[in-house]
Order: sequence, then C-alpha cells, then structure tokens
Amino acid sequence: MLPPPGPTGLPEPHYPFHDRTVMVTSCGRLCLCRKKINLSKSLAGQAVGVKEVDSGIWLVSFIDYDLGYVDLEERTLQPLENPFGPKVLHMS
Repeated sequence: MLPPPGPTGLPEPHYPFHDRTVMVTSCGRLCLCRKKINLSKSLAGQAVGVKEVDSGIWLVSFIDYDLGYVDLEERTLQPLENPFGPKVLHMS
C-alpha cells in the first residue's frame, strides 16, 4: 500500500534500504556530510535516499530510481545513463 500523497501529489518516498533520507534544497542541492552537491532543481523540496556504497561514494535514489553516485571528495554527482528508462529483467 502506498503512503498518502505529499504536496506534489507524489507519495512520500520511503527509503528503508538506504542509510538516510535527505531533503533536496530549494536550489537543487544535496547536503551530505557537511558538503553541498548540485543535484537538480527539478528535485527541489523532495526527499531522496542516500546509501554509502564505498568510502565517500554515495548512491542517490529518488522513489524507485537510482539517479547516480555522489563523490564527497570531488563534490560531484555522476549520473547513471538513464535512470528512468525501461528496466530489463534478466531471465535465468
């Protein structure tokens, strides 16, 4: 069951498999470990999930989509090729 919609009409995101949930600032930045990383103004005011996958490297997700990886030392986001494209399931 989906949670009730938030102010944008989208369900409030829930990230149980991430280390934390972070709000994107009104100017589209992600504040993580006292560092500011430009993410996207289109996500301003939205909650994203972040999970440390390696030392200083964090996976950023929005709802069910992995957007890319943040490198805290470089303060950059390396986006995935097309996180909103069709998902292909591998058959075994």
